Amino acid sequence: MGDDTWDGLFPQKFFRSYFFPSFNVKDLHTVDDGILQHLYPTVDGGEWDLLIAHFLGVDHCGHKHGPDHPEMAKKLTQMNEMLRSLVDHLGNDTLLLVAGDHGMTETGDHGGDSEKEVNAALFVYSKTPLFGAHLPEEPETIPQVNLVPTLALLLGVPIPYGNIGEVMAELFLGDGAAASAALSQLSAYRINARQVDRFLHSYSLAAQDLPAERLRHLQELFSAAMEEHYRLLAQVREGLPASPELEARLGRLVGRFQRYLREARAVCMESWARFHPLRMVAGCALIAASCLLCCVASELAAALDFSYRSRLLYPLLWGLAVAAVLGLGHLLTREGLDLILVLSWSAAASQLAFFWHSWGRRSRRAHLAGVQPPVASAGLWQRLRAWQGLVLPMGILFIRCCAMFSDSFVVAEARVAPFLLASLAILLVGKLHWHGRLTAPKAPKQPPGSAFYQKESWQLLCLLAVLLACLRLSGLFHQCREEIPHCQPSSFLAPLASLQNTQAKNLFYLLCVASLAGLVYAVRRWLRHYGNLNSTSPLVLFVRWAFPLAAVWIACYWAVTSGAEDTLGKLQELVQVALVGFPRAVYGLASLGLLLALWTPVTVFVKDSRESVGPIVTPYQGAPSSQADLQHVIPQIYRRMQESLKSQLDRGHRRATVAAYGLGSVYSATLVIVLNLLGFLLLILHSERMSLAFLLLFLEAFVLLRIHACVVSLAGDAEPFVVPWYAVTAWVFAATQFFYSTGHQPIFPAIHWNAAFVGFQEGHSTHLLPAVLVGANTFASHILFAVGCPLLLLWPFVCEAPNSQRRKLKKELREELQEQEEEPMMEMRLRESPERFSAALLQLGLKYLFVLGVQLLACVWAAMILRRHLMVWKVFAPKFLFEALGFMVSSICLLLGIFLVMRVDCAVSAWFEQLQPR
Repeated sequence: MGDDTWDGLFPQKFFRSYFFPSFNVKDLHTVDDGILQHLYPTVDGGEWDLLIAHFLGVDHCGHKHGPDHPEMAKKLTQMNEMLRSLVDHLGNDTLLLVAGDHGMTETGDHGGDSEKEVNAALFVYSKTPLFGAHLPEEPETIPQVNLVPTLALLLGVPIPYGNIGEVMAELFLGDGAAASAALSQLSAYRINARQVDRFLHSYSLAAQDLPAERLRHLQELFSAAMEEHYRLLAQVREGLPASPELEARLGRLVGRFQRYLREARAVCMESWARFHPLRMVAGCALIAASCLLCCVASELAAALDFSYRSRLLYPLLWGLAVAAVLGLGHLLTREGLDLILVLSWSAAASQLAFFWHSWGRRSRRAHLAGVQPPVASAGLWQRLRAWQGLVLPMGILFIRCCAMFSDSFVVAEARVAPFLLASLAILLVGKLHWHGRLTAPKAPKQPPGSAFYQKESWQLLCLLAVLLACLRLSGLFHQCREEIPHCQPSSFLAPLASLQNTQAKNLFYLLCVASLAGLVYAVRRWLRHYGNLNSTSPLVLFVRWAFPLAAVWIACYWAVTSGAEDTLGKLQELVQVALVGFPRAVYGLASLGLLLALWTPVTVFVKDSRESVGPIVTPYQGAPSSQADLQHVIPQIYRRMQESLKSQLDRGHRRATVAAYGLGSVYSATLVIVLNLLGFLLLILHSERMSLAFLLLFLEAFVLLRIHACVVSLAGDAEPFVVPWYAVTAWVFAATQFFYSTGHQPIFPAIHWNAAFVGFQEGHSTHLLPAVLVGANTFASHILFAVGCPLLLLWPFVCEAPNSQRRKLKKELREELQEQEEEPMMEMRLRESPERFSAALLQLGLKYLFVLGVQLLACVWAAMILRRHLMVWKVFAPKFLFEALGFMVSSICLLLGIFLVMRVDCAVSAWFEQLQPR
């Protein structure tokens, strides 16, 4: 009765069962109350041999409130009263075992291997005395004993076949005499050793992976111990009197059985913890080749020399062909199909085909062009200058990858990641200052030795200060690892319901609501500033009305969850409805917004008066409705809008002939809206006070984008269609930083399992949906930064403005230049070169995957090289697993972000086609 996990492990094995759903860690009472309803009548009925009552209230209370919460005191009091009553119902022939299946950390979690997690109490009680008065002295070292064989012997049933544990000898002490106690222990060890010997014999015949020499040694130990046991037992039966010599012989024989059991366990553990170095090396080679492929393909995309047929289709066909051949070979040889091996060979074949086509195309192009190897120093200098921009970001990335090989750095990565990001930003600004990009050109009358900083330079320094402040504040939301001594987890990670001070709870609640409202206000203000909130399209109307509504629903959900359970009274049913209704309403509203963003992503408002001043565009002498016609028309339409607006305003009119609001930021606007919707979904999966961390996340992302735009503006000669490596590296580092700043760690006890029940208080019928919710909670920062990665390409165009040097000129000269220069086209400049736009998106995605892949490769190398390290299962293996999952989540979300930009591009093309007849 109780935890329904038993039903999944042993279906239809119990004579009678009362199971209750156990996965909802927020439910403290359903399982315990259900057990108490059936426990005492079942014990009194006597129709049972073994009765299991698995209570979960204490475990769930630890997860929800922690071990020091008043609710934990209530559950422990309930368990004490249960045990007191249960003892009164026990018969004289009944054995009571009270055990914990695990321990609990200071935050109420478990799953790791710390002392508090792996140690648990065992209480054994019987009204009939089980043991004698003689107890052994406390051993100097605690042996690794196993509860399974001990319980089997106490209950009088055979030891399970697959057990290799050692009995707890202290529980088999006979009637109190020393010789009798030793004989009882010897009998327990003999049964235990015989069972292990039988298992090893059968296992070695089936698996044949245990070393033959070690097996022979174990067999010799067991045979010698059994022969001594039979000889000693025969002497005892013949009337050998008890003596110190007999006790010593019995003790030595027990020691021989103990040695056999412990060596057998060691042999099995060494054999089962096996590694495949060849496959590990092959996996590292595949990941390294993938990183190289991303790097090469990004350079080809930048040179507009990317043939999708030779670089994508042909390698894919080669990979499929290799997979088909290997699969056919397995079928013909009738061997088991190793799916991992087939996929690995397929990937390797695809990569080899890509590099072969790339190298062959390069050689042919060089041969046709008659390229000669450079002999002058100018060519070498140009190449060094081209690679100069890689030194800083790649150097910081190299340091981060090297840190993966140190368990201390992995443990302290929550502080390492912000430090590396801050170092990258500071060194970048220092590099600009070193090259004189921050100062304005010298005027003729400027005194020697003096320098004036540009306005963008002061903006850059202010943004750098804000970034450093965000990095410092993000450390307030840290989660602790057990390897860090004297570390206290952030109080912001605990839900508001855990606060006992009502005034503090109300203050934090208002602060959380204010941060949520500030996020919504900032997004709406940005959209209004760039004119993307004037349209009557479904998406704009959704932003106007649904964003505040979603914020209100989240705030109401926080208000319900932060209330104490015992103060709800008659509103309990209404509260249960609210706990399910509000999150599901937010899920539905955000899903509707995402669908609208895909259906009608254009957020442009067109104001077209009836006055007309001739045709908007010049005719194009080409095929009608062709792609070339569209590329010819779109820039003219946009320039015509600007010229019409400017001419009408110069004449004093308030109306323009054609005015399009929000066209210059149409791509970024849709991405910002989608990111805000994803923020709503991810925010409700976290505790209330983590809204402050999400506010910092969006603020830091905005600051990074502004810094990137300022650097591009100050650089002057930067290619606008190429996102520099420093921007991509900083974006990836920010995703890693906020993984830790949202209360996560790459360890299993730090997983927020409560996220699986946000909106699903009654539990789940499948494991897919809770896995998605927990995964979204864990990798929230990876999702947001990967989807928002295209903003690195778009933001410099959004921030495009007239040259700052022009503002410092005299008024007459400035007006003359204004007549000659065009107004900034912002993101419409991307549509002047559609091929470069597509290549820029491809290059950005490949660079992002390269940085992610290099980090993953470092984790794989660390786990492979340090596979025999003492901390491999505690530090390196969990880090590798979380890094791999984060890589997959980031890759998928990156593709979704690029797909969204492409969808907006298609919608903008259709919008221009509709506008062209006007």
